[in-house]
Amino acid sequence: MVMSVFLSFIFPPPPSLFIKAMSVVSLTSLAYTGFSEARGKHLNYSKFWNANSPKSTTKQIKLSSRTGMLFLYTPAFLAALTSFVLFPHHDFRTLLLKSALALHFFKRIFEVLVVHQFSGGMILDSAIPISLSYFLSTASMIYAQYLSQDISEPPVDLKYPGILLFLIGIGGNFYHHYLLSKLRGKGDKEYRIPNGGLFDLVICPHYLFEIIDFLGISFISQTLYAFSFTLGTIFYLMGRSYATRRWYLSKFETFPEDVKALIPYLF
Repeated sequence: MVMSVFLSFIFPPPPSLFIKAMSVVSLTSLAYTGFSEARGKHLNYSKFWNANSPKSTTKQIKLSSRTGMLFLYTPAFLAALTSFVLFPHHDFRTLLLKSALALHFFKRIFEVLVVHQFSGGMILDSAIPISLSYFLSTASMIYAQYLSQDISEPPVDLKYPGILLFLIGIGGNFYHHYLLSKLRGKGDKEYRIPNGGLFDLVICPHYLFEIIDFLGISFISQTLYAFSFTLGTIFYLMGRSYATRRWYLSKFETFPEDVKALIPYLF
């Protein structure tokens, strides 16, 4: 019963072993990484860039945060742009998906260059799998959509609600990144408790809106791969936000305990 309801919202999976394998790999790898974050084993970027012991990081290559973040997002952005050339014949849904992914990663690059105020660094060993994940997920999502163009549409059309969710997600994510950038002046590298927007309810509202962003993209796509990647992203951001809240509680005695990690009043 549940499966039949779910299938009414997605395209039948295309006959591609690659897309089927990537659906499993994306979901399981992201979920596992989120579980690892919650347990204290972090990807080394942002406030957790030096989370490993000094002995274990001395021989690793450190990138500046700005360089590292550009390394994360640029390949995925180029993959989305290239898809307009590689797959020029597309239906409206595929055009929406490619445009949404290109805009998503363009915003990320714009924030890295113009908005964010960085304080730490990024370990190359963490940057490579993250960049590869973004690149492969973008390419796989577009390829799965391309393969679905000649398949009958799902009984329930979610692309217009998806556009709305995507715009809410990308706008809310940008707004809270902007609020974070205003916590520091030029050259200031100290962390402070963020406030304003939804920061009074959760410590990672930018993650919450990123989830809404990717839910919108999944609704636009309505492929099994898109939903698999988004579900994996939810698990990862839940683990990362849980670890972030724990970090703030350990660093600031004045951090309000009623501020949740990701979902207001709940988690």
